[in-house]
Amino acid sequence: MTKLFENSSEAMFFFDRQGKALAMNPAAENIVDKDILKQLYQGNPEALCGTCRGYTSETELRTCLNCYFHTPDSEEFTSYQVYLETKDKGVVPYAATFHTIDDEKGIRVFMLRDLTRQFKTQEKFYQNKMMKHIIEAQENERKRISRELHDSVAQELMSAVIDLRVLKYMTADEQLLKKMKQTEVSMTRLLNDIRNLSVELRPAALDDFGLEAAFRSHFKRVEQTYGLVIDYESRLSEKRYGSEIETVMYRVCQEAVLNALKYAQVDSVKVSLTEKDGVLLLRVEDKGTGFNQGDEPDGTGLGLFGMQERAELVGGTFSVDSEIGRGTVIILQVPV
Repeated sequence: MTKLFENSSEAMFFFDRQGKALAMNPAAENIVDKDILKQLYQGNPEALCGTCRGYTSETELRTCLNCYFHTPDSEEFTSYQVYLETKDKGVVPYAATFHTIDDEKGIRVFMLRDLTRQFKTQEKFYQNKMMKHIIEAQENERKRISRELHDSVAQELMSAVIDLRVLKYMTADEQLLKKMKQTEVSMTRLLNDIRNLSVELRPAALDDFGLEAAFRSHFKRVEQTYGLVIDYESRLSEKRYGSEIETVMYRVCQEAVLNALKYAQVDSVKVSLTEKDGVLLLRVEDKGTGFNQGDEPDGTGLGLFGMQERAELVGGTFSVDSEIGRGTVIILQVPV
């Protein structure tokens, strides 16, 4: 019992009926500074207030109303949460219990368990959950705008182009015909831009046919628009995965190819997409300029951060291997 008292990671304070400290284990003594320890042992009932920052009630995150120390026999304070100003770690949340262990002598034990790790885990969980909702909302809005551009704006513009072509046969005025041809060319270019924007926002192929079709369609547009040759290898065929997984794989690949296009100074990029042992593997490799690990990459650097963040949301792992003069390899692995 003595070893449990001395070696326990939980802080233990023993008080008499008047609030005088009778004993504390080392974990308890490490929480409060020397002045408060001295006051506790001298019997100052308000000494704990010097380090306490309130407990969590049903209405307040931190409150001193109906203090647990003055009503320790209340059922409300058999187990609760309290915040203490520690001498080394600042304000720390604790899971607290307050029990009377000797009714006759009025001896009470106050026990504290550090909740810092649990709070960090919980905070990370809520951050990931919130980020999932944000990304899902973004993708849904992208899908809505993409369809609106394709089904409404692009269709209306196409009708205008057709009307313009019909009008050319209704006049013989050379100047007017020349102007109408110029306008037709401009409107056709605008129509193509809108269609490309629609696909970039959210490719219909991703929702309708899956990763294989979306990748091939995206690479074809990149090659036609920028001249970047993409050596693509895949063994997935038409296999489908969850919408969240497919979206993450597509967005990471899209960003990785874009980074290679902007910064690597290469004419070709190699992309492979495979599945093995229940893991979906994406690999994007270029033989470009590269960068040293730890250095600030060109641009904002938000691309790599965004890819890492998306990977974590689906339980995946993301890695970047790069060195100046030897190119960059980006690997994303997602369990399916």
